[in-house]
Amino acid sequence: MTEPSSPISPDSSRRRRPWRVLAAAGALLAFVGSAMAGAGLGVINAVASVRGHQGPANLAYGPGDRQRFDVYVPGNSLDEADKASGSPLVIFIYGGSWNMGSRSDYRFAGEALAAQGFTVMVVDYRLYPEVRYPDFLKDCAQAVGYGLGHAREMGADPRRVFLYGHSAGAYNVAMLALDPRWLRAVGHSPDELAGWVGLGGPYNFLPIGDPGVRLVFDWPDTLPDTQPIQHVDDLAKPLPAFIGAAVHDKEVYPEQNSIPLVERMQARGTTVTFKTYEHVNHALLVGSLQWPLTAFAPVLGDTAAFIREAAPVARPAVATVR
Repeated sequence: MTEPSSPISPDSSRRRRPWRVLAAAGALLAFVGSAMAGAGLGVINAVASVRGHQGPANLAYGPGDRQRFDVYVPGNSLDEADKASGSPLVIFIYGGSWNMGSRSDYRFAGEALAAQGFTVMVVDYRLYPEVRYPDFLKDCAQAVGYGLGHAREMGADPRRVFLYGHSAGAYNVAMLALDPRWLRAVGHSPDELAGWVGLGGPYNFLPIGDPGVRLVFDWPDTLPDTQPIQHVDDLAKPLPAFIGAAVHDKEVYPEQNSIPLVERMQARGTTVTFKTYEHVNHALLVGSLQWPLTAFAPVLGDTAAFIREAAPVARPAVATVR
């Protein structure tokens, strides 16, 4: 991504480094060293595996090998009030520059969110070089359509379906939540969603500087409507959003992406919660969902509170386009 010319210092949820920093140091170093390559994720998943929230795995939302998802269930973590209506359904879409990643790498995210009382789908989708924009959005829309249509079967409340993404996954989530074309193509609508969470997302990244991302988006022929920030005004009733950013993110600069998106959403009148985190980088923004890295930033608690407090959708509806 292109580095902004001048930094902006938004209101930040800055915390003192907690006493568990030393306990987390080993996992932190392993994660930061090779998180996106998978080794650091393996360290975190080794801790997550003891939680025991794994539900049905390797389920298909489409015909392709990459069109699969795993389910994580709240079990004993289910809130008493949700036992009759069903838990919120969180559809988690991971990042990786649209060219790498696997749902198995993000078991820790499924486990952590399920432990908060949510049913979670961790979704695979096709990546470059197999596909380019917009095919990965079509896959994610298909997965979301499956979740909306089968929430009850998973023990979830179809009125409380949330999208949750990190990095490139946050881009995918933002596009599905803001631009009605993608869900409409699979017979659904953003109006059926209760809200969305984007962590460290690229929402406003033209011109494209990263050589790998250029290939994914066919630069220099990339159209402005590939950018989530261009779709803030598309829906008559925009969805509630939680936008999280690492203050020191040097991969997806908040000054260029999260902050302008939030400012435009606020000007539009969208209900948006914006949190910045001082003691994590781009990778640890999602890594901090899992203990002991929760000591570095309250991302899990903040996003879980957003999901719990969001109002359920009154009824499935067809998106109203402005």
